[in-house]
Amino acid sequence: MTENNDLWFDPSKCLINGEWVAPVGGEYLALENPSTGEVIGQIARGQAADIDAAVGAAQAARDGEWGRWSALQRGRMLTELGRLVLTKTEELARLEAQDVGKPLKQARADAIALARYLEFYGGAADKLHGETIPYLEGYTVYTLREPHGVTGHIVPWNYPMQIIGRSVGAALATGNACVLKPAEDACLTALAFADLARQVGLPAGALNVVPGLGGEAGAALTGHGGVNHISFTGSVMTGSMVQASAAKNVVPVTLELGGKSPQIVFEDADIDAALPFLVNAGIQNAGQTCSASSRILIHKNVYDQVVERMAARYGELRVGPAMDDLDVGPLISAKQKGIIDGFLDLGSDLEAAGRGVLENAPDGGNYVRPTLFAGVDAHHALAQDEIFGPVQVAIAFEDEAEALAIANGTDYGLVASVWTANGARQMRMAKAIRSGQVFINNYGAGGGVELPFGGVGKSGHGREKGFEALYGFTTLKTVAAYHG
Repeated sequence: MTENNDLWFDPSKCLINGEWVAPVGGEYLALENPSTGEVIGQIARGQAADIDAAVGAAQAARDGEWGRWSALQRGRMLTELGRLVLTKTEELARLEAQDVGKPLKQARADAIALARYLEFYGGAADKLHGETIPYLEGYTVYTLREPHGVTGHIVPWNYPMQIIGRSVGAALATGNACVLKPAEDACLTALAFADLARQVGLPAGALNVVPGLGGEAGAALTGHGGVNHISFTGSVMTGSMVQASAAKNVVPVTLELGGKSPQIVFEDADIDAALPFLVNAGIQNAGQTCSASSRILIHKNVYDQVVERMAARYGELRVGPAMDDLDVGPLISAKQKGIIDGFLDLGSDLEAAGRGVLENAPDGGNYVRPTLFAGVDAHHALAQDEIFGPVQVAIAFEDEAEALAIANGTDYGLVASVWTANGARQMRMAKAIRSGQVFINNYGAGGGVELPFGGVGKSGHGREKGFEALYGFTTLKTVAAYHG
């Protein structure tokens, strides 16, 4: 499975009620290495029966030991789990690199981010308070924040560790019992995480993991009557199906979906400071990031300069196997490569200002050359559709009004960035851009575990990360006591 074939868990099983068990149907899915195309193992093909057993275990945990744990106990457990994750950083990074295809340095950063989420939510667990409400004479009114009960988590293949940290971490901190369905394309670190949680003493049933296909295990989870909240990260199309499925049981859903995030470069911007962000935010994880910056909007007076410098950086990008730890690794699958190749074909009549270089890339791997297209019309498909690959487009604008119209001119609204030294313009743009996050003279703020994250429009609804995630994983109860 890994280069030293030294795993501390069985990747072919499900974790249900604290035990590693074979899938009820006895079926398995092949696990491929995106860097080579080789089959490196198998995972469980979970079905409705496995999901039903996992939900039952979660309900029993909520009614049993896990439901009796105090917020202080939950916080200490998550903090201890975060420490254990840090000791396993290298092992987890190698699993993620081999499973997802991202360079080792990026996978290592993901493992460290997972530990940081657990540390944050461990510290926050006993600090989620209700309020007292002034009311009529003779009444004392207060609110309580209580867990939903059983939460379902469908995690994508691009950032398994980070998304587990921000969703499962927050759900456990607030006392929910979780059923996790990782993506079939990349679930090794999800399974590894579950076993580490078991090692630090998480009660049986508080976290259950069932790998499998979205149309089977995923659909069974979103439609299960015993699930009280769903957290989903993925495509718009699948997110719509998840929401429709959960609606049958009137279950709330947090959706973090796609993006077409712009970076807006004004003529007074510090180009030297902006350049690393302009490129890196588009090619990280081979562009397979919901918040990837795929549109670069540049004022006409500095357009040629910025495109030229970005193109030069593209020419330096090296693409190859994850374990070579270059700038860009392979795409997750041959299917995804086909999709990106199709988008590149759409740009065949455009100017390819810059392209990366394939370096020692095996023929069986899912590689594409990162590409920057210049002179792109804001209405072109490459400027409107989420590509989910290492492809960026450069678009010129004349003034602030046009920049804003282009930035808001897609169905998405996840992340945006504004590069300008003009303080008034910074504030105007931040208020007017339709997006869940706006960064000024930076992009991403280093990940920002503390920063609420989510979108508007087809980028989804609800917020993860920070304290907002804790609010989302609880339900508010109002208590009105009449005492005369």
